[in-house]
Order: sequence, then structure tokens, then C-alpha cells
Amino acid sequence: MSEILILLEKTTTGHKVIEQGKRSLLNFKEFTFAFGAMLRSGLMGFVVGILPGAGATIASAMTYASERKIAGDTGTFGDGDLRGVASPEAANNASACGSFVPMLTLGVPGSGTTAVMMGALTLYNITPGPQLFTEQPDIVWGLIASLFICNVILLIMNIPLVGLFAKLLDVPNYILIPAIAAVSFVGVYSIHSTTFDLVFMVALGVFGYFLRKLNFPLSALILGYVLGELMESNLRRALSISQGELSILWSSPITVVLWLLAILMVFMPVIRSIYRRKFKPAI
Repeated sequence: MSEILILLEKTTTGHKVIEQGKRSLLNFKEFTFAFGAMLRSGLMGFVVGILPGAGATIASAMTYASERKIAGDTGTFGDGDLRGVASPEAANNASACGSFVPMLTLGVPGSGTTAVMMGALTLYNITPGPQLFTEQPDIVWGLIASLFICNVILLIMNIPLVGLFAKLLDVPNYILIPAIAAVSFVGVYSIHSTTFDLVFMVALGVFGYFLRKLNFPLSALILGYVLGELMESNLRRALSISQGELSILWSSPITVVLWLLAILMVFMPVIRSIYRRKFKPAI
């Protein structure tokens, strides 16, 4: 909904906001320009894909925000920067592969797609988890091989069809925006079939619109919303195991490393701003 409001804001009557370029394929110079963003976003997307419940949407949002900050004043994000397209798409594909890691190793679905696959495997009396690698390795390595094959097929299909996909830019906003809104409303209503969900969606969309206008990082909010319930339930489980002893939260080397990484991520913007002010070359 917030994206719809942004599109409405950028739309003027009788004027086409997005202009389609003459070329539909990138050249080698453009590829090398976006290669670093694709590599960083691919690694970040894979890590986010491993997190249960995060998914490709959060990976794409996080990598886009990250690459926009890395580009800084030299970037043209929002005005046609190739890294703004390459980074979320690389993260999207990488997170799809990463979501298989918790499903195959822990039996926990990493995304909605792997949850459906896990249900299908269960129907055939196949239980994903640590024992799957030793009991039925042919299934595990078959899934891993399918990831390589599907990425190759994706590349082969997308290159000839990229011109057709670019034609979507020719769809007028007065047709595109109502279509997106209709699909969104139908999808939300179909979950619980209540009008409250529709009102709540609109309210969250307006709230998200103002957050975007104030330049809030929405990826952090989305990640917190998705993982908040999982963190609370696992915190209660850990405290019940330790009988209320809080030391279980930092008693192992893994938890200490995770705490240090979390603290580093919290203070990273402050460290980055201090570093830029100290080492910024004089103009």
C-alpha cells in the first residue's frame, strides 16, 4: 500500500513518469559496474535466507538499503542506478537457496516455499532434518542439484524474454495502480475473510508511506515484525529450560559471538559516520 501511494504521488495526469530505454540488455561495462553489488547482495541474501521466516522480501529490502548507503552521494538510486535493480534480484535468488538450509538441516522451513515442500515430503514419509543426509542422501543432493539447474534455466529464459518484461513499463499507471491494489485487497481478504484486515492494511500502508517519506529503514521494521514473535517464543523456551536463569543467554561461545555481532550492527551507523567525517578528503 505504501508503494501504491508512492506511485500515485509520482504520477501526473497525461504524463508517463517512467521512460523505457532503447536497450533491454546490459553491456560489459554496466555488468562490471554492478558486479560488486551483486556479489555483496548475493552473500547477504543467502544469510538472510537461512533465517527462518525472513524470506526473499526482507533480503531484497535489506540489500537495496545497504547498497544505497554504500553508494552514498555517488549513487543515483531512484533515478536509474543499475545497482538498485541488481542488488535486490541477486539477494532474491540467493535467499531462495539459503531457505533450504534450515529445512534440510533442522527440519524448520526457511520460507513459504520450503514450508510447502516440507509438507510434500512429509506426505511421502520423508522427515527433513539432520538424519535426512544419512538416511536419504539422494533426495538431499537431488534438491541441491536442482538449485543449480534452475538458476541456469532462469538465466536462459530471462535473457531472451527481458524485452518482453520491459514492456510492462508501457502499462499506464492508471491501469497498473488499481490492478496492484485489487490484487492486494483480494489477497489480504482471502486469509481471514474479514473487513478488519482490509482496514488494517490501509492503515499500515499509510503509516509505511509516512515512514518512507521520513527515510526510515523499512527493512529493519519488517525483519523485526516477522522475527519478533519467534524471538519471544524462543526466549520463553530458553528460560523454561534454564528454570529462569538468565545466564543461559550468554553462557556459550556462540551466543557471545552473536551478542557481539548484534552490538556491532547497532553501533555500525555511528562508527560509519565518524569514520566518514574523520577520513573524508578535503574538497
